[in-house]
Amino acid sequence: MDINNLISDYGYAALVIGSIAEGETITLLGGVAAHQGLLRFPLVVLAVALGGMIGDQALYFIGRRYGAKILRRFARYRDKIHQAQTLIRRHPYLFVIGTRFMYGFRILGPILIGASHLKPKIFLPLNILGAFAWALIFTTLGYVGGEVIGPWLHQFDQHIKRWIWVVIALALVVALRWWFRRRNKKRQDNPR
Repeated sequence: MDINNLISDYGYAALVIGSIAEGETITLLGGVAAHQGLLRFPLVVLAVALGGMIGDQALYFIGRRYGAKILRRFARYRDKIHQAQTLIRRHPYLFVIGTRFMYGFRILGPILIGASHLKPKIFLPLNILGAFAWALIFTTLGYVGGEVIGPWLHQFDQHIKRWIWVVIALALVVALRWWFRRRNKKRQDNPR
């Protein structure tokens, strides 16, 4: 299995799916892959923006439908939620575009926006604009970072095989340690 062929064959689809769920890490890796020549930079930006848009649009509609119920579960953050909703009302354009760049708001931000009942005709174009700006910035950072990571990636297949063995060995040690502790605890609880 050649990792380069996997990236070339399935990279764009993986970027779309990965950026729906997570975001920055996937986008940075897409930029590195573009730097390595495995993927094309404009298509990486497009794939990541598409995934980010789909994810945020879905969360926005979840927020419109179930936002009040979801936000009630975060009662201890009521003041912060109220502050965020005030910002959404005062500066909807900046909040919708900026939420993508705020740490910790990647999932909660679109739900808050949906719960604030910002109209879909306002959210959708701002979501598209924010997704493309975000994708371009983080893909570029990954592309530039490819200079540093590039030499290491050429030996990735060899490194991954070694790391798999290290992970297996560590998992075995942890499992044995757990088993011995459990066995000793049973002996202490049930002395004969």
